[in-house]
Amino acid sequence: MKCCTHVVGFRGDEGHSTRRVFGEHDFIHMRWHHRAQREIAPGDIVVFAKNDSTQPPSEWTGDDMRETVEGLS
Repeated sequence: MKCCTHVVGFRGDEGHSTRRVFGEHDFIHMRWHHRAQREIAPGDIVVFAKNDSTQPPSEWTGDDMRETVEGLS
């Protein structure tokens, strides 16, 4: 099984640095929440912008990947 790379909590260009080190991101999580925790499998790489997996998960979930469509945002 292929291991996946998850990035959590990155808001700007700093996520580009993680690509240089870990390769393309398989999952981008805007915040640490229960759904993000469920999507991580043993052996996956998880990179946090702040803190680590011991932080309490947000009670709110939401869009993990926000895409801008020209004229709609």
